[in-house]
Amino acid sequence: MSETKVVTGLVRLSYLKVWQPETDDQGKKFYKACLLIPKKDKATLAKIEAAVEAAIVAKWGAKKPKGIKLPLRDGDEDKDDPNFAGMMFLNCKSARKPGLLNASREEILDEEDVYSGAWGKVSINLYAYERPDGKGVAVGLNAIQKLKDDDNLGGGGWSADDFEEEEI
Repeated sequence: MSETKVVTGLVRLSYLKVWQPETDDQGKKFYKACLLIPKKDKATLAKIEAAVEAAIVAKWGAKKPKGIKLPLRDGDEDKDDPNFAGMMFLNCKSARKPGLLNASREEILDEEDVYSGAWGKVSINLYAYERPDGKGVAVGLNAIQKLKDDDNLGGGGWSADDFEEEEI
């Protein structure tokens, strides 16, 4: 495995767009996910930090530029959302549709099975960039292995419990 490739421990998926791509301001299509990483998962956080450093060294060598944007952020400080409490997070995206697998490593085809709020392991690749608007480390989205269901973070939706039983 490359020094810049990481397979996370169990993370919560948020702001998930893996079935149909979004289009950015330049007309480029991409898939995306925000990974909520429990702060207690020190192993995953250490792997991500090591991959960030490897991406920096691969691009700029031992002389790290000042003011570069890093991908890993603190949910308690940077988000006013209870779902981000106790979590670190990072955003990842890809021009190619990511692999979507279940616990048995079989492809998931039903769009209802992978959603914002579900938990899984994610394969990501970190890389350094330099553009006119700045320098930083970005995260590519390779694949998601969904392992556990949880409340949908997408909002909306419905349940039969929304209604009381009526006699007609």
